[in-house]
Amino acid sequence: MNYILFDGPVREALLPFTFTRPVADIRIGILTIREKWEKYLGNTTTTITEDYLSEKYPMVEMEQNVLINASFLPNAELVDMVKALGENEAIFYEDDVVAFYSKETQNDIDLSSFNQKEYTGDIIRIEYTWDIFSKNEVALQADFDFITEGRKSQPISSTNNLINPENIFLEEGASVEFSILNATDGPIYIGKDAQVWEGSLIRGSFALCDNATVKMGGKMYGATTIGPHSKVCGEVSNTVIFGYSSKGHEGYLGNAVLGEWCNIGADSNNSNLKNNYAKVRIWNYATEKFDQTGLQFCGLMMGDHSKTAINTMFNTGTVIGVNCNIYVPGFPRNFVPSFSWGGASGFSSYLPRKAFEVAKVMMARRGVEFNDVEARILEHVFELTQKWRNY
Repeated sequence: MNYILFDGPVREALLPFTFTRPVADIRIGILTIREKWEKYLGNTTTTITEDYLSEKYPMVEMEQNVLINASFLPNAELVDMVKALGENEAIFYEDDVVAFYSKETQNDIDLSSFNQKEYTGDIIRIEYTWDIFSKNEVALQADFDFITEGRKSQPISSTNNLINPENIFLEEGASVEFSILNATDGPIYIGKDAQVWEGSLIRGSFALCDNATVKMGGKMYGATTIGPHSKVCGEVSNTVIFGYSSKGHEGYLGNAVLGEWCNIGADSNNSNLKNNYAKVRIWNYATEKFDQTGLQFCGLMMGDHSKTAINTMFNTGTVIGVNCNIYVPGFPRNFVPSFSWGGASGFSSYLPRKAFEVAKVMMARRGVEFNDVEARILEHVFELTQKWRNY
C-alpha cells in the first residue's frame, strides 16, 4: 500500500513552523510525526502539502493509496485500522477524517459517500503551535515505549548519579559523564552519538536526539525534546527544539518551541508566566489575531533560521517568524513577522539576500548545504509574509 500524509485544515494554525515544512515533519516526543507513522507502518510516506513546498516534499501517488491526516499521531490501535482500510472506506475521529482509501483514478472524493469507521480510542492531535510543547510529555512517553520495546540500553557510565535507571535509555555512541539523571517522573532518552557533558542535571521526561549535545552544567526539565544536531545549555523546561538549533549558553527557555537553524544568544530569556497569572493569549496565523491558549504557562514560538543577540528578552507568549534577526535591547513585541530585523526599538525588513548569506554559513558548519530548493522556499515565505511586515 502507498501511504500519503496530508496537512489537513490545521496547517495555518501551526505557522510559523509549517511555513517551511509539512505538518508531518513537526517534531513532538522523540520523533517527527512522519517518522512515527513510517515506523508504525513499516513503510515510507510522501506528502500532500503547499505547492511551494512540494519540490522538497513531493507526493507520490500509486494505483492504491491511503491518505493520512498528519495532525494525528499514530498508535498501535489506530495503525491497525489504517492498514485494514479498503476501497471507499474512511476513518473518522469525532467529525474529522483521520485516513481514507483512494484509487489513483478517483477525483473530487466525497467522503460522505464512504463507509465511515469511527475511531474512539485515545489519540494525540496537534492543532495549535502550543500543542507541540503542552502535549510533548504524552508523545515522548509513547515514543520511548515504542522505540525501546524489547531492546537494551547501552551501558551508562558509573561516573553518573542515576535515579530510576530502568527508565533511562542510551543509543549506540551516546555519551553521558559526571551528570545527574532523574527518570522518576518520565523517561530519559539519549540518541545515537548524542552527548551530555559534565555537571548536567536532567529530569525526565527528556529526549536528546541523535548527535545533539547538552553542554556543561545544563539544567534540563521535562517534558523537553532536543532535536538532532542541536546544542543546549542553561535552563530549559518543557521545550521542543526541532533540530540543528543552538541555545548554547546560560539563560531560560521554557514552554517553548524552536524550529531548525535557530540560535539563541547568551543570557537570553523568555517569560512563560504572566505577572497576573492570567491565561496566555498568542498570535494565531489562522485567525490573524491573538487567541486564547487556555494555558497559564506559554513561552516562545520561533520559526526556522531565526536568531537572537545576547541578553535578548521575550514576553510571555511571543511568536517569532522565519528568518528573523533580533538584536536590540529590551522586549520586542510579542508577534514578530518573518524576515524582520531589529528589536524593541523597531524593525526593518531582513532581505532574503542577506538572510541567505547567514543560512549558508550556519548550515555549512553542520555539513548541510543551503541549496536552491531551500532558497526558493524561503523566498516564497518572504513574499507570503509581507502583509504582516509593512516596514
